[in-house]
Amino acid sequence: MVERSEMPVVVDFWASWCGPCKTMAPIFAEAARELEPRMRFAKLDTEAQQALAGRFGIRSIPTLIVFRGGQEVARQPGLLQGPQLRQWLKPHLLT
Repeated sequence: MVERSEMPVVVDFWASWCGPCKTMAPIFAEAARELEPRMRFAKLDTEAQQALAGRFGIRSIPTLIVFRGGQEVARQPGLLQGPQLRQWLKPHLLT
């Protein structure tokens, strides 16, 4: 999805045992409802996809990465609240 998308894609790297990830899940879902179709949203379970998480150098979770044209353009480790998340994503949205 990331490599094939002409749109920016934000990926939430998370795990089921991660408290901040659980807190951020509804915030991420709300941002997806608000901001799609100007950006695609995806989640990657780092426990189920350890090799992929390693490929992207995920050291802490949650971590958000924005990809454009298959390339990483922004990375944000840690929990973001709704307004912070939207502000962080704003420069990467399609106009």
